[in-house]
Amino acid sequence: MKNLNASFRKLQVLQTAINLFKQYGFNKVGVDRIIAESQLTKATFYNYFHSKERLIEMCLMHQKDMLMEQMRKVIETSQYSPLTHQLRQIYLIHADLNSAYYLLFKAIFEIKMLYPHAYQSAIRYRRWLKNETFCLMVETKKTASYAEAEIFGFMIDSAILELLSSHQNEEPKALLEYFLTRFIVV
Repeated sequence: MKNLNASFRKLQVLQTAINLFKQYGFNKVGVDRIIAESQLTKATFYNYFHSKERLIEMCLMHQKDMLMEQMRKVIETSQYSPLTHQLRQIYLIHADLNSAYYLLFKAIFEIKMLYPHAYQSAIRYRRWLKNETFCLMVETKKTASYAEAEIFGFMIDSAILELLSSHQNEEPKALLEYFLTRFIVV
C-alpha cells in the first residue's frame, strides 16, 4: 500500500508540474515552486525525480503516452472512416492549447539547450506522429508522400501558434480544410 500511495503522490506532482509548465513555461517554473504547489518536501521531490530535467522528461513522456493512446483510439474507432475524417480527428487531438501535445510543442522551443534528454522525448513524438500519419495516408492514397505527413504536422504546429497569437479558444480549421481538399483527394 505504501508503494501505491507513493505512485499516486508522484503522479500528482507530475500533474502539478505539467500544469505549471503549460501555464508559465519550463524556464520560469523552478523546483521550489513545484515543491510548494505540490506540498512536498525537497527530499521527497529529489527521491522521486532526481532532477528538474528528469521531471520534465517524465512530464513529456506522460503527455506523449496520453497522445499515443488517443491516436490509437482514433485509428481503431475510425478505421473504416474516410481518411479525411481520421486526419481531422488527429488534428483536433493536437491543435488545442489544452491538449497533451501543447506541452510537447512548448518543449521544442524552450528546452533544447538546457534539457537535451527531455527535448528528445518531444522530438521522438513528433517523428512518431508523422510516421503514423504517413501510414494512414498510404493505406488510402497509394501516391501519398512523406512530405504530406510533414506538412500535416506543420499545420498542427501552425494552428497552435495561431491560437497563441490570437488568444482564440477554437482551433483554426481553414488550413486543415484546404489541406484535406487539396492534398488528400483520393
